[in-house]
Amino acid sequence: MSDKIFFSIENIKTKKYIGTVGYTVVQITPVGKIVGAGYAILPEHRGQGYATEAFQALIRFAFEKDDVYRLVAGCRSENRASECIMQKCGMIKEAEFKNHTWHDGQMKDRVEYRLLKEEYLCYNEASEKYNKSTDSKSS
Repeated sequence: MSDKIFFSIENIKTKKYIGTVGYTVVQITPVGKIVGAGYAILPEHRGQGYATEAFQALIRFAFEKDDVYRLVAGCRSENRASECIMQKCGMIKEAEFKNHTWHDGQMKDRVEYRLLKEEYLCYNEASEKYNKSTDSKSS
């Protein structure tokens, strides 16, 4: 079992490839799929919101169209930009692993985040209510 769903990320205006986003199904359960997700953006396109936008779309697809129940993503602890993307997408920090990954000649720590289907639905509902309240105040 290793179903993979990955999408290319393109600049809307130029149609040029700027990265990828997707997930691998690690288990199918009676309540839905458990997946490990990730994203990668070419260095010259980082810091412009592309990864956040693409990851939000992937999460929406996973929970609304692909019967995903649990989505997990992680990064090295030093990669604050990647961790911020997970936080902006409503994910919940689940673990911190000390000396987890060998990188650049040394062991590095790793953080992991999760989002369950019911958490996604609550987060989405709260976001929609907030957006409606701020829209009515600006009118």
